[in-house]
This record gives sequence, C-alpha cells and structure tokens, in this order.
Amino acid sequence: MKNSKRLLVLMSCVFILIGSHSCSKEEAQPKEINKTPNLQTTGDSANDILSNTNFDKILIEIAHVSGFRPREQTITQFTDFLRQYTFKQNIAVQYLELESPDEEDLTLEEISDLEIENRTAYNDGKTLAIYIYFADAPSEGDDMSEGLVTVGAVYRNTSMIIYENTIRRLASQNPSISVTDVESATLNHEFGHLFGLVNLGSTPVNDHEDLEAPNHCNVVGCLMRAELQLGGGASKSTTEHNGLKASCNLSGNTMMRLLQSKTSKSYTVDLDSECVLDLRANGGR
Repeated sequence: MKNSKRLLVLMSCVFILIGSHSCSKEEAQPKEINKTPNLQTTGDSANDILSNTNFDKILIEIAHVSGFRPREQTITQFTDFLRQYTFKQNIAVQYLELESPDEEDLTLEEISDLEIENRTAYNDGKTLAIYIYFADAPSEGDDMSEGLVTVGAVYRNTSMIIYENTIRRLASQNPSISVTDVESATLNHEFGHLFGLVNLGSTPVNDHEDLEAPNHCNVVGCLMRAELQLGGGASKSTTEHNGLKASCNLSGNTMMRLLQSKTSKSYTVDLDSECVLDLRANGGR
C-alpha cells in the first residue's frame, strides 16, 4: 500500500515537471515582429513621429558599414533636432556594424534588400523605430566628375540611407566645412521628409511647396528648399524599383554650396517658419 502511494506521488511529480517544462518552452518562444507598420510610404508616420499620441519613444537604429559610422557630434545634433520639433524626449540610439556589400554603387532595390536582411529595430509597444543606413558606396548614377552626387535619400516611412563615403569625399574638398556639418544637414533634411514635409504627410497650412520639386519648400534658406534636390538628384527623384520610390535624393554639391555660403563653420541649415507651422499643425512641437 505504501509502495503504491510512493509510486503515485512520484508519477504526480513527473507530470508536474513535464507540465512546468512545457510552460517554460512556450514562454521562451520569441515574440513575433510585425514589420508592416515600418514598411509604408514616406510620410505615413509623420504624426506618430511628431506627437506622443501613439508612441512616446523613438529608437534609432544606425546601421553602418565598418569604418563608416557617423560622428558622435552629428548624432548629438541630430537628436537635438528631433527634440526641437517633436514631443519625443525619450530618444535612444543603437548602432549596428555591418560588413560592406562590396558594391560599386547602390540601387534603391539593393538598399531595400539590405534593410530587410539587416534591420533589427521595429515598432514595439510605445516605441517607434527608425532605420538609417550609412553606406560605403555611392548612389546609382552618381558622377563626381560632373558634380552630380547624392548624399541621402528617404524611401519608406521609417527608413533612409546616408551615403557616408560621398559625404566624406565632399567634405574633404573644402577645409571650411566639416564632415559633421554635411552629415547633420543631410540627416535633418531627410528626416524632415519623415516629418511629412513638404505636403508628404503633413498638410501645408499655407502654400509653400515648390511646383518644380514636389515635397520641397520654396522658401529661400529653408532646410527643405527645393534647390537641395534639383542641384544634383532631380533625374533620380522619381526612380522606382518594384513599387519602391525614393521620395528625395539630396544633392551633395548644392548642400555644399549652401553650407559654404554661411559664415559659421558649424552652421546647420534649419527649417523656415512655414515648415514649422506645418509640423505644429500635425502634432509637432
């Protein structure tokens, strides 16, 4: 009788252990990531970036080829820019070092493929994720000898590329302009499009969109000025690959001329009052 009771107790313990082990296995299953909200059209997340209604934190994933990580001063200025125009005060930055894709130049489709392969940060709860790739190869169709180069582009609602090698080459040609100057101006301009500027998710309060360069501003001196695209990347502004479109190809040479025209070495081009008005109307600061 006693032996039967002991056997019953032992069998119960075994079942409990098996049940506990099964629960642990279920709890250890990785959380399924819904990538769809981060793979929309440029400007679709403008309100989510500007306001704290749905997300109160931004996670910026800086993916960079080894040796092409942006300057720390650049990232500090960039996050200050975000805090200036959005209600996001909780901003985190994580770095993802990658091997070079060993390409002579990068097409939009290749840039998208690299993101799909390497991106790890996606929206999670109240955290909105942004992916920025710093490349070691130039944009497809660039011609440095002809002065036609692109330093940055946006192609999705939370995705952009910075052509870091091109930025460094441009900055090396002018001792009065630093790499940080060009990196900061490029990042801020492209992120302006993620803010929904101009008429790209944030509806203009007053008409200031340039008719010759859609989604760019016609106000002289503005960070979103149309000439920053028309100066070098206009022919590529409507480039599409499998339905994927670059909403902006930022002209490196025009950006350099704009920076050079300023007296302060560390000058960063800023948004004009019309663009700021648009951001505030769409939930910005």
